[in-house]
Amino acid sequence: MKDDKSPVWVIADQESCNLLPVTPQLVGKSRKLADDLGTTVEVVLLGDGVDTQPSNLFASGAERVFLGNDPALAEYHPDVYTDVIVGLAEKHKPQIILMGSTSMGRELAPLVAARLSTGLTAHCIDLNINADRVLEQIIPAYGGEITIVCPERRPQMATVAQGVFPLPALDEGCRGEVVSIDGPFVHTGRVEILEVVIEAPEGIPLDTATCVLAAGAGAGDLEGWKLIVELSKALSAGLGCTRPAVDEGWAELETMIGQSGKMVSPETYLGIGLSGEQQHMVGIAGAKTMIAVNNDKKSPVFSQVDYGVVDDCRDFVPVLLEKIRQYREKQVSC
Repeated sequence: MKDDKSPVWVIADQESCNLLPVTPQLVGKSRKLADDLGTTVEVVLLGDGVDTQPSNLFASGAERVFLGNDPALAEYHPDVYTDVIVGLAEKHKPQIILMGSTSMGRELAPLVAARLSTGLTAHCIDLNINADRVLEQIIPAYGGEITIVCPERRPQMATVAQGVFPLPALDEGCRGEVVSIDGPFVHTGRVEILEVVIEAPEGIPLDTATCVLAAGAGAGDLEGWKLIVELSKALSAGLGCTRPAVDEGWAELETMIGQSGKMVSPETYLGIGLSGEQQHMVGIAGAKTMIAVNNDKKSPVFSQVDYGVVDDCRDFVPVLLEKIRQYREKQVSC
């Protein structure tokens, strides 16, 4: 496989006919991987009304887009999407397939991998090509990082969360080839979509927040968590959490930050009552300024942030809320 010139593929993810940010992020990364391999970047885009999107994919670094633009593909359907992607992969033989760690990708990637009899690494935090021209798939584990490779089977498959890789610099002058995917796209009946419900997020979305506040078990109890929520509103911050807050029922799974949750890149990150476990910290690697509050001065979190406050969050948060209130009253009176 040392001279393999097969393409690098990205499976595009879109909502309401608009590409999710993870798609151009993966295309940009794939461009670097493909350059190292001396091959091309290709994207599979499925949906209805998405025929205007290939130009954005070309600007991000893709050279070919397989376009399935059909009412039967309007909503993600696991069986239909799997059949289309597997059929294309068996014909065109990509050496790498990347997907976003989204609600679609987390289900679709293992279905495709199983059908293609290959491996899959989920929630990667970096991807590289090694000296043997094999994809190195890096994930956090055991307090550090491990590298997974798939030297024998093809395609090599991985999922990556939104925000792990930056958005590429766009070249609007780039053009590429659009290959239409012909139907019919048959629903097997094994899975039937009855209704699609899109919940409006509460508060400021983590994906776009310039300030992110995160907390977990250190909140202590539901009353302590309510103070965290109040502080997030006072700071106009997106509110995230770690696994214990989800397990306790204080926060929704969609707000969890980390390896198996969201990746965020705010200007300012404030972590309250967090120990600094790597599973969470990889999710904030893109933050510009990081601040932590923990009552244990030996907590590992302090070696990973820019500023630290040694204090019990249940004492710290009420004081900070009062300071914010006083500051705003002063600003109003000026």
